[in-house]
Amino acid sequence: MGRDLGHIINGMKPAMVMVVVQIVFAGVNVFYKLATNDGMNLKILVAYRYLFATASLVPLAFIVERNSRPRLTWMILFQAFLCGLLGGTLSQNLYVASLALTSATFASAMMNLVPALTFIMAISLGLERLAIRTLEGKAKVMGTVLGICGAMLLTFYKGVEINLWSTNVDLLHHGGHTAASHRDSDNRVLGSLLALGACLSYSAWLIIQAKMNQNYPCPYSSTALMCIMGSIQTVVFALCSERDWNQWKLGWNIRLYTVAYSGVVASGLIVTLIAWCIRVRGPLFVSVFNPLMLILVAFAGSLVLEEKLHLGSVLGSVLVVCGLYAVLWGKGKEMKRMTQLMPSKSSSELQGIEVVVTSGSTTANNNSNTNSPISNVHATAFCICSNPAMVSTADSQTSLEADHTDSEAKEVRSCRA
Repeated sequence: MGRDLGHIINGMKPAMVMVVVQIVFAGVNVFYKLATNDGMNLKILVAYRYLFATASLVPLAFIVERNSRPRLTWMILFQAFLCGLLGGTLSQNLYVASLALTSATFASAMMNLVPALTFIMAISLGLERLAIRTLEGKAKVMGTVLGICGAMLLTFYKGVEINLWSTNVDLLHHGGHTAASHRDSDNRVLGSLLALGACLSYSAWLIIQAKMNQNYPCPYSSTALMCIMGSIQTVVFALCSERDWNQWKLGWNIRLYTVAYSGVVASGLIVTLIAWCIRVRGPLFVSVFNPLMLILVAFAGSLVLEEKLHLGSVLGSVLVVCGLYAVLWGKGKEMKRMTQLMPSKSSSELQGIEVVVTSGSTTANNNSNTNSPISNVHATAFCICSNPAMVSTADSQTSLEADHTDSEAKEVRSCRA
């Protein structure tokens, strides 16, 4: 009885860890909203987050991967620069600006568009086939369309107000509702455009991160490099736009709590939990929990921020989440089918090796090199969330599994030869 209970608890550990992860990320959105309401400069907020994230991740990467880290090259540094620019500087600044103009719930809902936008960009760059005639391809296309329709509904339709509960707790101290409601429509459209820009920047980063992890398969070091580049870029950007040194001062207030929480906890400590979940259950399992953050943010926003839910926000969020799961389902089925085809492909290669050994090994290497970028882009698209380290870890784990499969196939071929 006790042993069975222990097995049940061990089986539930990944799910419980992912719930904790999503609670932490929901807290980031709430802290962001509180800091912007306190008057903190948005660019300085992002700069401090990456400084704190760098300070927590660099020692972790140095200790964990000190014996497995490959040599740094100029190409890897350039890719890290692009990752810091697209996945850090641009996406975070646009996202925080969108959150300041709208609400934490609205911004969280819009970020669920990233897998669909990544799918579109991967097709445009030739990294993925549309495969519209297959059930998986139709699911991914339908999910992309649903996500876009949901984003449009979030932007242009407000609807009636939904009052589920009220705690009369308002940490934002709303005032002047008349003036605020007069500008709400303009802020909503502008906030939607900023959120869409953040999603596009994040999607472009996913593709570049996939390329980088082929040559530098170290999740902690890769994320630390990105945070270093992001820190440099965001600090320079903030200094160019804000010369008042009083804005850079951090006291024992909500500003310090926000940057410390988002930098050390969300971008530092949580990455280890995500890495463990990906290693145990895989990237698809992790990505399934992403919409939970949207529900938690909506719950927290209505409880402590006095954010009002409207019918348009609920319907739009449902469409976006349904689109997300449709894309994930299609991609999961496609990856499962590709995995099932690997044994038959290996056996056909073994038969060819009996005649010409060099031809079979060359073909196997070419196939693995051809499939690697597509698999990496898929893994990164699955694991989208507000923490960039999550996607980096998922992508590296997928590439390591592919390398392990290739090594096993090579051993079988050599024994048969």
